[in-house]
Amino acid sequence: MIRQASPGAIVAAILLPPLGIFLARGLGPEFWIGTVLTLFGWLPGVVFALVTILRPRAIATA
Repeated sequence: MIRQASPGAIVAAILLPPLGIFLARGLGPEFWIGTVLTLFGWLPGVVFALVTILRPRAIATA
């Protein structure tokens, strides 16, 4: 099942990048990477958040 990013998560990713990642993906590694990048600067956090939210998740094959 492919889940599209909600408009609220995209807006949140622009205003507060870790919040946008949390709304779209939950509290995982992407959230913490986005938090660290946002601490380094707003723009790196926004870019990472938008890429994380807009790309599809990898399908795990086992």
